[in-house]
Amino acid sequence: MAEFLTDIQTLRERARAEIDKGPVTEAYGADLPRVIQVCNEALATEIVCVLRYKRHYYTATGIHAEPVAAEFLEHAADEQRHADMLAGRITQLGGQPDFDPARLSTRSHTQYDDSPDLIDMIREDLVAERVAIASYTEIAQWLGDGDPTTRRVFEELLADEEDHADDLASLLARLPRRDAGGMVT
Repeated sequence: MAEFLTDIQTLRERARAEIDKGPVTEAYGADLPRVIQVCNEALATEIVCVLRYKRHYYTATGIHAEPVAAEFLEHAADEQRHADMLAGRITQLGGQPDFDPARLSTRSHTQYDDSPDLIDMIREDLVAERVAIASYTEIAQWLGDGDPTTRRVFEELLADEEDHADDLASLLARLPRRDAGGMVT
């Protein structure tokens, strides 16, 4: 069993001396500026996902569009919640959430998509979810024990992104496919 390394009086003195740092204490073990940067990249990723899902929701057409569009809208709401979580964490860490539209697509790990075809929309959303899964897995592993709170944020995002990917893969499996000539099979 690990011993408690610091006496209570020393902890209290440190807490008072660095009160302006909020929740970031001497025990914080990660590269704080880099963590804030990575969180801002993930924030951009989530915002681009919100925009892509919203576009797909509003432009989905065809006989199968209604249930698929409902899934797009649900995912957009989840991605917005993710963006809010990340912005909150960035602020807790003393950083500034970067919502600048001019830089969103350059920082995002995923891409925006304006496919007109329902199947293509689902495929592009599934690709984006798979990119987020790979990215967030790597980030959670990188954070390790250096910032367990931010790691847990990414683990929660990761679980949701895996659910989204599963939903989208199920939709693809149930919808008719087109052959090379464009015929529904």
